[in-house]
Amino acid sequence: MADYTLPYGKTVLRFSLPDELAVDVLAPADVPPAPDPLAAVEAALNDPAADVRLEDFAGARSAAVAINDKTRPVPHAHLLPPLLARLEALGLPPAAITLVIAAGAHPPMPPAEFAQVVPADVLARYPVVCHDCDDASGLVYRGVTARGTPVWINRRYAEADLRLVVGNIEPHQFMGFSGGVKSAAIGLAGRETITRNHAHMTEPAARLGQYVGNPAREDVEEIGRLVGVHYALNAVLNRSKQIVRVVAGSPAAVMRAGIPLAEAIATVPVAAPFDLTLAAPGGHPKDINLYQSQKALAHAALITRPGGAIILAAACPEGSGSDHYERWMQDVDSYTAVFAKFTREGFHIGPHKAYQIARDAARFRVWLVSEMLPPQVRRLLLTPAALEDALAEALASLPPGGRVGILPSANATVPRLVGAAVG
Repeated sequence: MADYTLPYGKTVLRFSLPDELAVDVLAPADVPPAPDPLAAVEAALNDPAADVRLEDFAGARSAAVAINDKTRPVPHAHLLPPLLARLEALGLPPAAITLVIAAGAHPPMPPAEFAQVVPADVLARYPVVCHDCDDASGLVYRGVTARGTPVWINRRYAEADLRLVVGNIEPHQFMGFSGGVKSAAIGLAGRETITRNHAHMTEPAARLGQYVGNPAREDVEEIGRLVGVHYALNAVLNRSKQIVRVVAGSPAAVMRAGIPLAEAIATVPVAAPFDLTLAAPGGHPKDINLYQSQKALAHAALITRPGGAIILAAACPEGSGSDHYERWMQDVDSYTAVFAKFTREGFHIGPHKAYQIARDAARFRVWLVSEMLPPQVRRLLLTPAALEDALAEALASLPPGGRVGILPSANATVPRLVGAAVG
């Protein structure tokens, strides 16, 4: 027997597999971190990716910085202090620099939780607010994209003289890659904007690792242009969530500069589909709820044979992560019913998770190892199990010499079947 681990919340799950199985561990490349992350941030600010420098905005009287919420492992402790110091050097007092937590359609974070994402010294010095996509009074309209997405954006952000985004460049299951304007264009958008944009996820070109020609991502870029996002500061992380490189400048230039490295770190070739895939989102905060953990299932589905098995190990201490999703599921009892209701009612944020899970779970045997109560898991049409029980049942049905794949950081991994199309 050989021993393996999967990250699970803030700890790990341990398990063993028979030696006769063909086991592959698929993880982002083991790239060393930048020796001095703060120096890497300063270097990016000193040498931006395009001809846009913070000094160009010296006349600004106010600034707003979109930062990610608790579901993203963004190294704010390294990224924010140098950026904020530069903004103050432009003549902006701390009171004129607002950090807006980009919750998107996630539940807004209460002030008591701000310290989870904002360093204490920053929280004490600058105004911090959290976006609420359903607060109509806090939104302003900025037009409509070529794809018909109405652009409603956070008022406090939109009305600042200087608008910035801070985040990571990493794989995204239907945007291709996160990063750039997305932190504001989706993270600070109204629900109608997010819904219309995310409806593109059902299109063939809206897929993991495809940036150019991706309809969802192209729509996001146009939202960013309509909002007028001036400047981006993005990090590329290794599999240990450490900074490898920092890129700054105009959002589009930042994406062009950062994606090749993010893709090189994340992409793992796979010779043939697996009979069984064990996947974890990557531990906290990637598996904080099922809403986020679903991405690991989607990535595992790309490399599992039809009819094969997937074990998703995700702590989900905050449950499903979406009341809209759970309410929508109350009157469906099968994946067929999910597809029918989704088709009948059209695309909605929250219920789209039901569609994404059904899309993959209908083609495989899927077990969820989590902290969620079994009745809640079953209501969401997944099979709850302890890891040892799920593993015993899955192994019992494997063919001799079966192929097993392990994705310990599935959300940050782009598994590519050899010969499969690359975006």
